[in-house]
Amino acid sequence: MKQKDVSEHTFTLTNNDTGESWELPVIEGSVGPRVIDVRRLYADTGHFTYDPGYTSTGSCQSGITYIDGEQGILTYRGYPIEQLAQHSDYVEVCYLLIYGELPTQEQKAKFDHRITYHTMLHEQLHKFFQGFRRDSHPMAVMVGVVGALSAFYHDSLDIADPVHRFVASTRMIAKMPSIAANAYRYSLGMPFVYPRNDLNYSENFLYMMFSTPCEEYVVNPVLAHAMDRILILHADHEQNASTSTVRIAGSSGANPFACIAAGIACLWGPAHGGANEAVLGMLEQIGSKENIPEFIKRAKDKDDPFRLMGFGHRVYKNFDPRAKVMRQTAHEVLKDLGIKDDPLLDLAMELERIALEDEYFVSKKLYPNVDFYSGIIFRAMGIPTSMFTVLFAVARTVGWVAQWNEMVEDPSQKIGRPRQLYTGHPERDYIDIKKRG
Repeated sequence: MKQKDVSEHTFTLTNNDTGESWELPVIEGSVGPRVIDVRRLYADTGHFTYDPGYTSTGSCQSGITYIDGEQGILTYRGYPIEQLAQHSDYVEVCYLLIYGELPTQEQKAKFDHRITYHTMLHEQLHKFFQGFRRDSHPMAVMVGVVGALSAFYHDSLDIADPVHRFVASTRMIAKMPSIAANAYRYSLGMPFVYPRNDLNYSENFLYMMFSTPCEEYVVNPVLAHAMDRILILHADHEQNASTSTVRIAGSSGANPFACIAAGIACLWGPAHGGANEAVLGMLEQIGSKENIPEFIKRAKDKDDPFRLMGFGHRVYKNFDPRAKVMRQTAHEVLKDLGIKDDPLLDLAMELERIALEDEYFVSKKLYPNVDFYSGIIFRAMGIPTSMFTVLFAVARTVGWVAQWNEMVEDPSQKIGRPRQLYTGHPERDYIDIKKRG
């Protein structure tokens, strides 16, 4: 669906100093708030808008993901995230995000086959990993290796060619788990594991992460299902920081591998993809269940810098729809693994119970969010905190790819060029160094 110009609705902008006024057109999407079209604002008025973080600015039109933070709604191509997490699988969601519709059985089978048979990495890439220090953060490795893909796959760099874009897109979706697993195993000094074509996407990821050449590794179906849900829930999230980074990099005509590497670099920031790592750090800071009341008290104190990580959400003012699914998944994983002697997980479950019952949290709608539960699941599965953001990158790759494709195909899209409010010196004359006091 395309935007529609509701010309009967305009926004009047008035200059109180001169009395001049301008009528700005209002544009309406299929759902969500209307937007004021300011594309001619500078040309007509000589003024820019000032919006740090672009929190009130629509940078593009998109038909991929919709979020209503007030109502706790998240949809991919119109489908509620709860339905997709319950009934779909990650590869089918990838198809949906890229093509806009759910596949038929035949389309699904072909897409599954294409993804499965592109999971292997170019053999020379294995040597590329060896250029990193053993103690390199896996996200540093991800940025470098994904960016290097453009040096290995020259046949899919023409962004004007739809076939090239499709090949590059499916390659990245297919190879990202292999790259992530290799980054993890390299940090441990373990041999790389080749993917298996008889396993599905999430099973293959766990197999490449945790199997060894010494004995047969059987993928736990509960953990594979949990991983698939995690990937679905993190597949896309509208125009967030990393997605905007991918789009603005792509607006220059950069190749898709470079654009996705830029997105990974942005995701690495602790304010974006590192939130579930912060949850584990907070739990370690609290230490034990006996200390919870003290930290709850600190969290309520506005003058105390301590904050409970993994509660509430910047976008969702009611509840995070992904958290409900993730909570169920977390409890399924903990039950299946029978973990009874992990103090950190016991602490997390007690904190969850208090937060769901405490009047302070309930009244302010500070419910556990998706990062809280994903951190618990990863901890239970034996995934180190340094890999948390890497798994986020694996899941989000399809969202970045879909957004990048949409951006390339949008005839109204221009190269990203934000303006600024300049607060430096006005023009001044150069002074010879000998005359400077």
